[in-house]
Amino acid sequence: MRIAVMQPYLFPYIGYIQLINAVDRFVVFDDVNYINKGWINRNRILVNGEPHTFTIPLKEASQNKLIKDIDIEAGDKWRDKLIKTIQQSYLKAPYYAEVFPLVKEIIYNQQPNLSDFVGNSIKLIAEFLDITAVIIPSSQKYHNQQLRAEERIIDICIQEAANEYVNLIGGMELYSKSNFDAKGIRLSFIKTKEISYKQLGKPFVPALSIIDVMMFCSKPEIKTQLAQVELI
Repeated sequence: MRIAVMQPYLFPYIGYIQLINAVDRFVVFDDVNYINKGWINRNRILVNGEPHTFTIPLKEASQNKLIKDIDIEAGDKWRDKLIKTIQQSYLKAPYYAEVFPLVKEIIYNQQPNLSDFVGNSIKLIAEFLDITAVIIPSSQKYHNQQLRAEERIIDICIQEAANEYVNLIGGMELYSKSNFDAKGIRLSFIKTKEISYKQLGKPFVPALSIIDVMMFCSKPEIKTQLAQVELI
């Protein structure tokens, strides 16, 4: 049993999706504090050949609140604007007709809660890409907020009877292999290999939202990209 734990990211970059694809269970870590200017409610797409940041507006968001306790701004005004931007930016992309309905379904989802909204988007994208990992919100199952940092992750692994925990390479300094080993859990890190693809003939812009990847790459191409990782 291989498991990963990450905060919910909105339309995340390919490395996040690679992590989901690499595990059996993916825990959406939503009972931790919200981070301002993080990737929980924003991401980047390509607009006129340049990276453009879009943001889902929130109600009274604060770093003193848990992700699961924050709501999205009601109404369709921001949804209509975002959909129009995506439509104008990717209308000529080769897989627009296949991908745009999915993006539209995600954005017009009327769930008021931020965690539910982003969690739903992650599940739908995973289904679209035929990823089989079970996706679980941490707030619905583990009840271990009294633990701190690494201890919480190890406890989640124990509750899931996982024998391997996988994290993105950027988290190497956060965890101790010896602490995981002591509980019979292997600690691994996923390293993404270089990925590039054609973006309407302009210079490639990396690390954009998965929206960009899906618009310009076929499903078989994306599945190849998902496998372009190394576990260390």
